[in-house]
Amino acid sequence: MLGKPFQSKLKPYEAELRKILSSGGGFRGAAAEINRRHGLNLSHNAVFSFLKNRPAPRAERRLFYEGLPTDIRDQLLKRLAAEWTHESTAIEGNTLTLGETVKILELGLTIGGKPLREHQEVYGHARAIDLIYGMVRRALTWEDLFALHRAVMPLSAVDSLNPAGDWKKDFNGTTGVVDGKSVYMEYAAPADVPRLMDRWLIDFNKTRPINRPAQAVAAYVRTHMVFVRIHPFFDCNGRMARLIANLPVLAAGLPPILVPMSWRSDYIDLLWHYQNTVGRIGRGSPLLPPHPALREFKALLLSEWKKTRSLVEEAQQLARQRFSEAS
Repeated sequence: MLGKPFQSKLKPYEAELRKILSSGGGFRGAAAEINRRHGLNLSHNAVFSFLKNRPAPRAERRLFYEGLPTDIRDQLLKRLAAEWTHESTAIEGNTLTLGETVKILELGLTIGGKPLREHQEVYGHARAIDLIYGMVRRALTWEDLFALHRAVMPLSAVDSLNPAGDWKKDFNGTTGVVDGKSVYMEYAAPADVPRLMDRWLIDFNKTRPINRPAQAVAAYVRTHMVFVRIHPFFDCNGRMARLIANLPVLAAGLPPILVPMSWRSDYIDLLWHYQNTVGRIGRGSPLLPPHPALREFKALLLSEWKKTRSLVEEAQQLARQRFSEAS
């Protein structure tokens, strides 16, 4: 009989196990795959006993764009993708305007005088958004994270020390100012990243069902802050964090939360202040130590979330108007 230790050990992986089984993997295949991914040593009988005694998952919440007429839905998703891509890449230094971003994504135009790298960043981020929508209703895996990283990384020569689609191989950090003096802050050591990302992934995948906007913002903050504190990739960690942190938000049936370019300085200062204050994360460190900066981040997100929610409301209003006129 399966004992309680196995029950607690398997609980964080329930969604992953159900996904593997739904794809025809069988209990033996599910046990082998979950052991491979997470370094466990569980039998197929343990997996069977665990799932047999678990209640069926609740019905999935409808995504914010579901139920809209196809053309209205497609235009809404295009507008959101352009806004999301522009804001997130601009925070990282991309100089393309929103209008230029729309021209690139909608018309495939090349903007004169702007670097090829900036065009690649726009295309890559838009591709990553498509991947994100496909990840909403299932457990997140290392493979998902690697696929997202390959999408957002601009094309470049292969570099074994700076891989696209794999954890960083070298140390990274950033510089800030404390009491008028520059201070260099290192992120997690490369050797600690696999263990830390396992912990982050387990924490992320067991996020409770979200029923209120405030819970969605809290989930965004936790997902984002722990990810950037680890900084598991050599580059594009900020873009990755702003993408992945929206998964629990989207799963709640809500539109994505965007960090606007206009908040760039405050946003970067807030992240740096938090990470420098709580200290470098090690493989056994608490993932998210409490700090006032977390409340500040929540307040920033709540104030700016109105933009994407208004786009959704506009689309819903158009759909209602069309239905009323046809009645």
